[in-house]
Amino acid sequence: MQPVISVENLSKTYASGFCALKGVNLEIRQGEIFALLGPNGAGKTTLIGIICGLVNATSGKIAVAGKDIIANYRAARSQIGLVPQELTTDQFETVWDTVSFTRSLFGKRSNPAHLEKILRELSLWDKKDDTLRTLSGGMKRRVMIAKALSHEPQILFLDEPTAGVDVELRKGMWEVVRSLRESGVTIILTTHYIEEAELMADRVGVINKGELILVEDKAELMRKLGKKRLVLHLQGKLDAVPASLIDKHRLVLANDGTDLIYSYDTRSQRSGITELLDELGAAGIAFKDLQTEETSLEDIFVDLVRGDT
Repeated sequence: MQPVISVENLSKTYASGFCALKGVNLEIRQGEIFALLGPNGAGKTTLIGIICGLVNATSGKIAVAGKDIIANYRAARSQIGLVPQELTTDQFETVWDTVSFTRSLFGKRSNPAHLEKILRELSLWDKKDDTLRTLSGGMKRRVMIAKALSHEPQILFLDEPTAGVDVELRKGMWEVVRSLRESGVTIILTTHYIEEAELMADRVGVINKGELILVEDKAELMRKLGKKRLVLHLQGKLDAVPASLIDKHRLVLANDGTDLIYSYDTRSQRSGITELLDELGAAGIAFKDLQTEETSLEDIFVDLVRGDT
């Protein structure tokens, strides 16, 4: 199946000499939720801006729904809805007027039923006649999503969509995202709430210093790079762990000497836990309870960015 977005050897260097993107290659599948993660300044917004035709690339090719973003700009751009980080709206327009106007910019005929459906799904219907300056920051961000969906795009970019949105509204927004994906819309999102990417995404891409360092199915990424921790709650406070145990098992003493932490690779056929427990018993170190914890996507992301993985 042809990818809905294809990025080939994309680079961007600004006039200042700053290289924002370095030879990025990426394919986005039809109907997936793709999370693009990276620290501030990694190149996420630049990449989105180029795909959406808002920023000129230095080199490389981009196709959207099989259409070159340069040679067939209008056809390619009509497939895309974009929710930018910044709230860019006319503060004195009503919600209904700004969403209607955005639809008209794409040459779409008036369709009040479609706009009503969007506003209702985003809990904005009762605000349709309110001016934007009277809305909260979270509601304004929802209006940006409504604007992006007004022309019925098949691809939706969400650049930090839940920044400044309270927890309840955020949950509602993700329900809308799920329903959009179920209807066939492809979702590409960037977020600082990595737990959202872990909950929502089908695939994850990690970008750092302008380079796409990893693209992987989320489940496979968790399987490959995930680790588990065994936390032993000791019967008594321990001042130090025997050096032989630290060297062999890389144990970490935590919580003022009351916990021992042992990390192990989920890919390994043997966890080493049985051997560890035997050696702790031989050393006279007793524990009253234990628990296991699994690495989160956030832990994996931090390790990748630091270069620890």
